[in-house]
Amino acid sequence: MRKGFRPSLAQRIIIAFFLMSLTVAGTFAVGTVLTVHFLEERLLSTELGGDLDQLLLMDSMDDWRHQPRPDQYFHFDGGPGPFAVPDDVVRLPQGFHELFRGDQAFHAMVREVDGRRYALLQDQSDFRRRETLMYAVVFTGLVLSLVLAALLGWLLARKVLAPVMRLARQVRHRDQLLALAPPLAPDYAPDEVGELAAAFDQTLTQLRQALKREQLFTSDVSHELRTPLMVLASSAELLLENPALDPRARKQVLRIARASTDMRDLVQTFIQLARVETGQRALSPQADLAEVAGELVEHWREPIESKGLRFDYHADAMPPGLYNAPFLRAVLGNLLRNAWHYSDSGRICLTLTAVGFVVEDSGAGIPESFREAVFEPFVRGERERGDGLGLGLSLVQRICAHEGWDIRLLPVAPHGCRFEVRLI
Repeated sequence: MRKGFRPSLAQRIIIAFFLMSLTVAGTFAVGTVLTVHFLEERLLSTELGGDLDQLLLMDSMDDWRHQPRPDQYFHFDGGPGPFAVPDDVVRLPQGFHELFRGDQAFHAMVREVDGRRYALLQDQSDFRRRETLMYAVVFTGLVLSLVLAALLGWLLARKVLAPVMRLARQVRHRDQLLALAPPLAPDYAPDEVGELAAAFDQTLTQLRQALKREQLFTSDVSHELRTPLMVLASSAELLLENPALDPRARKQVLRIARASTDMRDLVQTFIQLARVETGQRALSPQADLAEVAGELVEHWREPIESKGLRFDYHADAMPPGLYNAPFLRAVLGNLLRNAWHYSDSGRICLTLTAVGFVVEDSGAGIPESFREAVFEPFVRGERERGDGLGLGLSLVQRICAHEGWDIRLLPVAPHGCRFEVRLI
C-alpha cells in the first residue's frame, strides 16, 4: 500500500505560512471586490436615480434632448427616434440594472410613472475597464503575498530548524557512541532544542554504560569460559582413552567432547562479533571457503552418517578471495548442525558455488509463515525437540548482516530446507 504524503517539519512551516497568507490575503481580496461592487451599485443607482428625476421634472422634449450628459441616454414609451425604449430595456423591471451590449457596459435606471416607462442609461465602459484593472491589481497582490509568504516560511524554517539540523549532525557522528565527544546540551540555549539535546545526552550516557557492561561481559566470558571448556575437552579425551569404556558411555563422551568444541567455537564467535559491533578492531584469521568447508565436512561426516543420513559434499566451484575464518566457520557450522539436528532420514548436501554455498537437507522443513521468525533469537524450528536454545540461526543472521553476506531460506520438495549463502 502506497504511503501518503508526509511533509517534513520545514515543509509544514512553509505550508502553514502559505495557508495563513491565503486566508488573510484571500479574505482581504474578496472583501475588496465585494465592497467595490456594493458601493458601485449604491452610488451609481443614487446618481442615475437623481438624474432621471431631474429629467422627469422637465416640461418639453427639447429640454430632454439637451439635458442628458454625453455618456447618458434617455428613453421613454412612445418616444420618437432615439427616445424609443430599446428591446433589451423593455423587459427590465423598475430599479437599477446592468446591461452589456458587446464590449460596451451600461448602467440603467428604470421608472414607471402614470403607466409610462422611463429609462436612463449611462455608458460605463471606461469605469468597467478601471474596475477590471483594479481586480487585476487585487489578484496580483494576492499572488505576490502568497509567494512572499512561502519565501518567508522557507527562511523562517531554515532559521528555526538550523539548531535541529546541527543537533542531528552531531548525533549522527560516530564519536558520540565512542565517548569521544563532549555533551551536547551546553552548546544550545535552554529552549526546546536544548531540552532535546539534554535528553539525548542522558540517553547516550545510558547507552554507553550498557556498551561498557557488554564489553566487560565479553572480556569476562573470554577469560572465564575458556578454562572450563578446555577442562571439559581434555577430560573427554582422557575418558575416550579408557579401553574399559562401554559403547554407550563412549557415545555420550563423544557427544560431550563435540559439545565442548562447539561451545568453544560459539563463545569465540560471539566474543569476536561483539567486539566488531562495538567498534573494536579485531585481527581475525582469514581463510578461503574450501578450507573451512573441508574442516567442517571432516568434523560432521561421522555424526551425520552415524545417524543414518547420507552426506553429500560437492566442491566443483568456489568463490574467490579470503573471508573471516571464525565467522565463516560459525555460519557454515551452524547450518550443518541444524540440518543434522532436524533430519531423521534422507540426506544432507553441502554444495560450494561460484558465489557462496548451499546447505540442503531432507528434514521436516519450516512452514512459510515461520521462515522469517527462525532468524530471531531463541526461536527453534521444532519446539518438541529439547536440544538447542534457538541461537544458531540468529547468530548466522547477525554475522551475514555484518559481513554483507546474503542468506536465504527456501523450501525443498517434498520436505526439507535449503539455505543459500551468497558471499559475493
